[in-house]
Amino acid sequence: MASRDCAIALVDKPAGITSHDVVFRARGRLSALASDAAGERVRVKTGHAGTLDPFATGLLLILTGRATRLQRYLLHLPKTYVATARLGWRSDTGDRDGELTRTGLIPEDPELPAGKLLLPVPAHSAIKVGGERLYAKARRGEVFTPPEREMTVYRAERMQSDGERATFEIDCAGGTYVRSVVATLHDAYCEELRRTRIGGMRVEDAVVPDDLSLESLIDPLVALAHLPGRELDEADAMTMIHGRTLDAGEFADDDAVSLVCDDRLLGVGRVRDGALRPETVLAASLEELRAR
Repeated sequence: MASRDCAIALVDKPAGITSHDVVFRARGRLSALASDAAGERVRVKTGHAGTLDPFATGLLLILTGRATRLQRYLLHLPKTYVATARLGWRSDTGDRDGELTRTGLIPEDPELPAGKLLLPVPAHSAIKVGGERLYAKARRGEVFTPPEREMTVYRAERMQSDGERATFEIDCAGGTYVRSVVATLHDAYCEELRRTRIGGMRVEDAVVPDDLSLESLIDPLVALAHLPGRELDEADAMTMIHGRTLDAGEFADDDAVSLVCDDRLLGVGRVRDGALRPETVLAASLEELRAR
């Protein structure tokens, strides 16, 4: 069991609620459980590493305590989704929660593109334009052209197709809007969407929000397995804690590196000009690190 003060929870988000709702539930549940164990009221700080739309389900990463500082290293991990496209229909939001219009135009052999794609983001999305989120403009009925963004699809495999529906498994880079990819089928919208993987973490290992417990928290080292690691002795760890640099060794400029001492994640360093510099530090002392 990882410490609630620096951990990650793999949560299987249900449909019909926002990712913020899940984070709020997780905060309340973990705070109550921690308070029971400590005999006093404890508020567990929580955050997330990438949202899901309300209609979508699947893997959501909830960060607790100091692990909330690791968000930047997790947001852009590759992801896998299973998406069901409803063919011959259009939605003004790109999903089943929008205003639906039947066109009846169904492609004979529906296929999604792969590679680097320049696609418009959904009009109902959280991207800010002119300091305001697009969904706010869309809800007011404003007419605008959504900005385009480069999205990367590594693989889009059709799993089944039956009349008005086609289901695909999609491997993509972080920042890819699956609703936009499905929209390349033209008369289609994303009826169901489930995120099954983020980096090396799988939804099969997740718990539903109401089953979240202190025992289900995982060590942040698991989530940062995609980063190269540097084993630190006590002296090197203190160097990082005090904000000083180490020789970069085998690492290249701009590499992000997990800093590990006594099998615990001290933080993440970044290589600049041949030196490994602390970028995110998760403990103020070795004693604090070992107490986790």
